[in-house]
Amino acid sequence: MGAYAELDSLIALQFKARGFTLMHTQPVHSLLFGRRSSHVRGRGLDFEEMRNYVSGDDVRSIDWRVTARMQKPFVRVYSEERDRPTMLVVDQRINMFFGSRVSMKSVVAAEIAALAAWRVFQQGDRIGAFVFNDEKAEEVRMHRSRANVLRVLDRISQQNRQLRGDLTVPSQPDRLNEVIEAVARTCRHDALIIIASDFDGADQKTRDLLMNLSQSNDVICCLIYDALAVKLPAAEQLVVSNGQLQVELLLGQEKIRNSILDASDKRIQSILSWHKEIGTPVLPISTVEDVAMQLRHLLGDIASIRRRI
Repeated sequence: MGAYAELDSLIALQFKARGFTLMHTQPVHSLLFGRRSSHVRGRGLDFEEMRNYVSGDDVRSIDWRVTARMQKPFVRVYSEERDRPTMLVVDQRINMFFGSRVSMKSVVAAEIAALAAWRVFQQGDRIGAFVFNDEKAEEVRMHRSRANVLRVLDRISQQNRQLRGDLTVPSQPDRLNEVIEAVARTCRHDALIIIASDFDGADQKTRDLLMNLSQSNDVICCLIYDALAVKLPAAEQLVVSNGQLQVELLLGQEKIRNSILDASDKRIQSILSWHKEIGTPVLPISTVEDVAMQLRHLLGDIASIRRRI
């Protein structure tokens, strides 16, 4: 997409919203493997496991093909399929309006949200969103309809188009925590919450808010990063700006290069550590690779789940 996320492009992503699942059952290599199942209204039956037959089991649940192969009775165990509302949290602050190659971080956040929205809609669940920038946060209430998906994508596209390099609105790093608090007031339990952001302004309070939020919901953090965060260009000098001030970085000096990379790595690793520390999956998403392919890799391939079943 490049600099901006056009509404038509976000709508077209419905055809790429496949090959990954946001359900709680995940392949063992997935970062979401082992997440708890939400205890909400059941919609049907979902295959869970195959196990040995024990006295009292319904004979209608016996899998005769497996029984014949294993020479002892096995039954198929099912659990309730869950209706799980999903809330998207989409960062469109000025800090997201950056990208050294391929796409802006703001565009990647929009793509993640669009792919997740279409996938949730395909699964028949409700979808809503908090879309925020440095000035405001807009909420789209959760509904189960194509019209609401389009409403979410339109709101994202509108805020995305407002971004530009000469914006005079000051950066609001505290906005992230404010929005997470608003999400917590709306999603009290049993929701899937997907946050697409570079997590600028994340601090100890952010970690605590996410830990509390994940106690009664499933939370996925999509950490969007640019290629410069892990590898600086070979140029001797680089001029960077936040829209108000600019500074010249002498990248030819090894000490300065190492200092920049160390600071960037420390910040990224501190956010990635949330997965182990508070049980919140963190998916690193690059601005230079196809977003749909990255989600398929990180969330697992639906086909592999079906083969396992």
